[in-house]
Amino acid sequence: MTEICPKCGLPKDTLCMCEVIAKEDQKIKIKTVKRKFGKLMTVIEGINQKEIGIKDLTKKLKSQLACGGTAKGGIIELQGNHADKVVEALIGLGFSKESITKTK
Repeated sequence: MTEICPKCGLPKDTLCMCEVIAKEDQKIKIKTVKRKFGKLMTVIEGINQKEIGIKDLTKKLKSQLACGGTAKGGIIELQGNHADKVVEALIGLGFSKESITKTK
């Protein structure tokens, strides 16, 4: 017998929609920051790490963008200027376009 999700009431292994719903509710901010020695970093903020696996999301973004990076304190940092590509990648991973804002 499969476990039932307490949030959506559907079986966890096949039909659970909690992460899909959580992706639509996020308010994501993407910005580029200049770090030590003039290096650029793309910073992604606003992802609720209790609802979405931030480590897994970071791994997918690093793989798609072919860059290094880390996730600490609910913030994803990617090496390089990938702001435009991150928006496209997040939309491809199921986040809504309206919830993503890009600042300078």
